[in-house]
Amino acid sequence: MNKELTIILTEDDLGHATLIKRNLKRAGLLNDIIHFTDGQQVLDFLEAEKKKKTLLPALLLLDIKMPKVDGIEVLKTVKGDPSLKKMPVIMITTTDDPREIERCHELGCSNYIKKPIDYDKFVDAIRKLGLFLLVVEMPHIGSNP
Repeated sequence: MNKELTIILTEDDLGHATLIKRNLKRAGLLNDIIHFTDGQQVLDFLEAEKKKKTLLPALLLLDIKMPKVDGIEVLKTVKGDPSLKKMPVIMITTTDDPREIERCHELGCSNYIKKPIDYDKFVDAIRKLGLFLLVVEMPHIGSNP
């Protein structure tokens, strides 16, 4: 994955956020990670970046159940915005309801990862995500190819 790409992590559980950041680094990702604890914060950040015309190439890791604005609304907003719609969005959540998974894919998420309850399985899932991210190509977002 391109080192220039920023990972935007939106996760309200600080323990989960720490595990995600730590294990992406352990998998070899050297990308900057910006952490937000609710959906409104990430929407405000993206809007400010658009206004400044400094929208960075980014990947959004998004929890569903969050305060203020939930992950589904963030996903809808990102995918409904012409300058953001190509941003890859990976849902990382404890929700395993097949209807919710289907809904996220219909709204345009790139991937959906269920957070395992077991600590070791959670760490392993994030490590595998990191390895996956090392080999995939991400699209440019906004108007700067």
